[in-house]
Amino acid sequence: MTAIKHALQRDIFTPNDERLLSIVNVCKAGKKKRNCFLCATVTTERPVQVNVVKVKKSDKGDFYKRQTAWALRDLAVVDAKDAVKESPEFDLHFDKVYKWVASSTVEKNTFISCIWKLNQRYLRKKIDFINVSSQLLEESVPSGENQSVAGGDEEAVDEYQELNAREEQDIEIMMEGCEYAIANAEAFAEKLSRELQVLDGANIQSIMASEKQVNILMKLLDEALKEVDQIELKLSSYEEMLQSVKEQMDQISESNHLIHLSNTNNVKLLSEIEFLVNHMDLAKGHIKALQEGDLTSSRGIEACTNAADALLQCMNVALRPGHDMLHAVKQQQQRFSDLREQFARRLASHLNSVFVQQGHDQSSTLAQHSAELTLPNHHPFHRDLLRYAKLMEWLKNTDYGKYEGLTKNYMDYLSRLYEREIKDFFEVAKIKMTGTTREGKKFATLPRKESAVKQETESLHGSSGKLTGSTSSLNKLSVQSSGNRRSQSSSLLDMGNMSASDLDVADRTKFDKIFEQVLSELEPLCLAEQDFISKFFKLQQHQSTSGTTTNEVEEVDGVALSRSYTSGVPQTVSSEKDMIRQMMTKIFRCIEPELNNLIALGDKIDSFNSLYMLVKMSHHVWTAQNVDPASFLSTTLGNVLVTVKRNFDKCISNQMKQMDEVKISKKSKVGILPFVAEFEEFAALAESIFKNAERRGDLDKAYIKLIRAVFDSVEKVANESQKTPRDVVMMENFHHIFATLSRLKISCLEAEKKEAKQKYTDHLQSYVIYSLGQPLEKLNHFFEGVEARVAQGIREEEVSYQLAFNKQELRKVIKEYPGKEVKKGLDNLYKKVDKHLCEEENLLQVVWHSMQDEFIRQYKHFEGLIARCYPGSGITMEFTIQDILDYCSSIAQSH
Repeated sequence: MTAIKHALQRDIFTPNDERLLSIVNVCKAGKKKRNCFLCATVTTERPVQVNVVKVKKSDKGDFYKRQTAWALRDLAVVDAKDAVKESPEFDLHFDKVYKWVASSTVEKNTFISCIWKLNQRYLRKKIDFINVSSQLLEESVPSGENQSVAGGDEEAVDEYQELNAREEQDIEIMMEGCEYAIANAEAFAEKLSRELQVLDGANIQSIMASEKQVNILMKLLDEALKEVDQIELKLSSYEEMLQSVKEQMDQISESNHLIHLSNTNNVKLLSEIEFLVNHMDLAKGHIKALQEGDLTSSRGIEACTNAADALLQCMNVALRPGHDMLHAVKQQQQRFSDLREQFARRLASHLNSVFVQQGHDQSSTLAQHSAELTLPNHHPFHRDLLRYAKLMEWLKNTDYGKYEGLTKNYMDYLSRLYEREIKDFFEVAKIKMTGTTREGKKFATLPRKESAVKQETESLHGSSGKLTGSTSSLNKLSVQSSGNRRSQSSSLLDMGNMSASDLDVADRTKFDKIFEQVLSELEPLCLAEQDFISKFFKLQQHQSTSGTTTNEVEEVDGVALSRSYTSGVPQTVSSEKDMIRQMMTKIFRCIEPELNNLIALGDKIDSFNSLYMLVKMSHHVWTAQNVDPASFLSTTLGNVLVTVKRNFDKCISNQMKQMDEVKISKKSKVGILPFVAEFEEFAALAESIFKNAERRGDLDKAYIKLIRAVFDSVEKVANESQKTPRDVVMMENFHHIFATLSRLKISCLEAEKKEAKQKYTDHLQSYVIYSLGQPLEKLNHFFEGVEARVAQGIREEEVSYQLAFNKQELRKVIKEYPGKEVKKGLDNLYKKVDKHLCEEENLLQVVWHSMQDEFIRQYKHFEGLIARCYPGSGITMEFTIQDILDYCSSIAQSH
């Protein structure tokens, strides 16, 4: 073990300036035995650091390496396992418990004893040594003696000490004096011993020489001690004197503390009393206002409002801990509760009577609006009630039950009042639409039910042909000859000096104004009531800035309706907005059905009214949604807009259906088909109505559907026509359609306009070719034979050698068509074309000019064949192109 200890000191600890004091060969308990060494070491430099180092042999050789080191100050417990029975096991408690098994009990005991001594000398730290024999632990001794003992033990433990640098230097100096010629070590040792004795003698002599000085020093020390004793006596007397002063000062300090404590308590008590008096004392004037205040005058309402606010502040004061235990505070709180209950009951009763009274007063003014299409103004009513707005807010915050009851009562009274006003208002609107008045009856005194209005409207509808729309409207779409149309139009002129179309325009303009006035009256009425409800009942009408609003567009029957969704808004804001909508819905529950009835009446009077209603309603919905997409007005108008859009779609569908079911007269020529003229009327009317309208897209879709139906119906009628050639029907009607689209400049129908022009051109050419036919029939047959021979391979200049097509045969055929015959044939053709074409479209000259061009083309073709197949023959037609132009011009002028 000594050799190992020397090797560890040399190889591991000396390079780190450490000294190895104790070593024990151990292995970990309970594991496969791999031996290592625990070493107790101290550093050679100060301050001294004491460590426990774990050293193990390297796996790659016979040298040792340092594995782990623990500072002795981190050691908490040394457990020897058994103080009586010898055991090689022991535990060291550092940051965790390390269990070891020593190779022998002696080594374990020596190591634990060294640990105990190092702790006593360097650390003085309380390390618990448990299950350790008392013989291993030395008794505690004074520090000087302990150090000497520890030093002696350390020397005993340390059997081998290396020389330090100073010792090595001294030995080298001595050896230099001997010139390193130490042949006999014993002689060298004796020499050193003699020199040491000489030095000891010199030291003794020096000590003896300094004895006199020592005696003098001792005397001085004795005198100093006497002076110290005198000073201590004086200090003791001073201390006794100060002790009495200290006792007196302590008594004074205690008395001052009690006085300060009393003052502090008085200040705190005064503060608490002032707090309660200032915050829980209601002025007598406020109490009187709450109990007897006048709720009918503005001054009384203001006094009650101030008193209610003061009462609310007193009741909502935040009491400090312990205040609620005071009897006076409890009494005051009970008094406040009684005042609140009494005033809330008085306020609710008064407001209920105001609602009833205002309802009666408003009903008495209905007679003023009996003959006018206006709604009564509720502004005075709102103005009077808004004086109570702050009191309503107070009631909402203090007694929500009574607040809710007032809300319900207001909705009940106002819903009945508005229902009477709105129904009478719509009855006036319906009467103005139908153009009739009540005979000998006053509107305000004899309000009639909706069924009576419907019966009167139906009777008016049956008696007046005007209520069903004009004969030129799409509701009466039919195919008639131009003569029949003119006769029907003339029969309608008996109604006045205006024409039928003028009457239609006048009625529709009148309806448009009435419908616009209805919406214009309803809109401010609803907005004013909603604004009043929000202010009077203190409900949040607009979303707070902390939330974000998402508008989503939902399409119902082709109608885009905005829906509002709020995110990040407090729940109270959303619930109050819902409450506004619910109140508005109950108060104005009759608006939507009345509007639907009015729309149904307008559609029944004239289906074209749906165009006006769609534009007006769309504009008002758009305006309402810009103000508040989720408001009652926006929602109601949006629902009604869906109905209007359905009526509009139904109107378009009916026109298409009637076009599909059209039947034509077999005895008269067709001319311009009525539904073509009706489309022109519809398009002109729609363009004037939808100018700058928000819902132009709906009209464009209807245009596409209608124009396709018109195209299909024209072709169908043309195919079924017996009196008028198909090409004439197609040519005239598509020319009319093209002219209409060109004049109106409808951007969405550009493709249809080009298609109509193409159809008109194609059928014009077809009719010209078909009607003109072969005016020089024999000449045509002759040249057809010539062209057939050429097609068979005979050269053109050799055709004249054919027997059937020689020059003589050609001259015979040409002589049969002198100019007089040609003019006669053209005159008959002109009369035929005149019979086919109608006067409305005025295409006779266009067709005649096209026939003239076609005839000239045939003439030039014949001349070309003569020039090529009969060159040099001198054969020519008996009339010239100029003759043809003269014939056509004279025929056109004569007719």
